[in-house]
Amino acid sequence: MTKNIKVLLVDDEEEFVKTLSERLRMRDVGSDVAFNGEQALQLVSDEVPDVMVLDLRMPGIDGMEVLRRVRKNYPDVQVIILTGHGSDKDEEEARRLGAFEYLQKPVDVDHLIKTLRLAYKKKMEDAMVAATFAEAGDFKTAREVMDEDKKK
Repeated sequence: MTKNIKVLLVDDEEEFVKTLSERLRMRDVGSDVAFNGEQALQLVSDEVPDVMVLDLRMPGIDGMEVLRRVRKNYPDVQVIILTGHGSDKDEEEARRLGAFEYLQKPVDVDHLIKTLRLAYKKKMEDAMVAATFAEAGDFKTAREVMDEDKKK
């Protein structure tokens, strides 16, 4: 199941993100990488990932702003925050903006993969629920399901 998940890793620590990408690849999880918020937003607009793993503290457009824009414009993308400098306030804000999960560095790769799978599963379930209502001709409820996901 993990082979089909499109993952985007976003972190300004280039060595960290390259190593993480390699470790995921060794476990059959391919990923694209971005080294800043601007690059991440460009990559998302080119090819929308299923799951984004996002650092908070980056120069330029920080992770919180990337989260805000991605959840607004691409509500079905599940975002996992992975930060080494987060606070309780940051976690609260990230969850309010719709982050799927909030993890601290260093993270166990197996735990991250498990979280990626759960995020992907949620994305697929939300899409299936909305499709079911749409097929039944209940476009209002289908739209509400998808809009509700935007708010999370």
